[in-house]
Amino acid sequence: MDEIKEQLDQVQKNILKACGRAGRSPEEVNVIAVTKYVDVETTRRVLDAGLTDIGESRAQEAIPKWERLGDRGVWHFIGHLQRNKVKAVVGRFTYVHSLDRYSLARELNKRSEALEQPTRCFIQVNVAGEESKHGLKPEEVIDFVREAAELPWLRLVGLMTMAPFTEDPEEVRPVFRQLRGLQQEIRKLGDSRLELPHLSMGMSRDYMVAVEEGATFVRLGSVLVGGPPGRR
Repeated sequence: MDEIKEQLDQVQKNILKACGRAGRSPEEVNVIAVTKYVDVETTRRVLDAGLTDIGESRAQEAIPKWERLGDRGVWHFIGHLQRNKVKAVVGRFTYVHSLDRYSLARELNKRSEALEQPTRCFIQVNVAGEESKHGLKPEEVIDFVREAAELPWLRLVGLMTMAPFTEDPEEVRPVFRQLRGLQQEIRKLGDSRLELPHLSMGMSRDYMVAVEEGATFVRLGSVLVGGPPGRR
């Protein structure tokens, strides 16, 4: 069996167990294969293994892959997005997981309107308050989503966070739990544009804890496709 298929099988078993502990259906959890460190052929093998969600974080490196494989999967932009890269992202990536400022929201809306193609966005939240991470502060999110919801070519679909790197995944459980709490707080506003059904959280080291806390998208690199050491 192909190594990627073996690793995917193990990931799916782990998700099944995590969902069992949380009383969830595994069908609620989508696996994004983070292919930013691998080449086109490895990305093709990911798609051949049955995964359809592909995550990239650098537009200039992702475009050659998209040009060859874009019609086979759903593409997620998961890295920090500069305004001057928006034109390259909109129309290629169905989801942007890193909306964290209004100037970016306006640029995404502008490019989406030009293509008459809405862009689905996750609001990035820096729950842990790490200086090295991008994202809104939790207390800024409600005002931001209200403002961004007025932009007609954006579809706000959820919240995203990156937990601190730790050896023990249990240590970051409160981060995931706080993001889910924020999602529930926004839903109570009663605005149909702010249902925010999804939570993008959990990486290779901590995805099982994230699933237990409500993740609907997990972003997995090293446990699926390899790459540089460390968590992705």
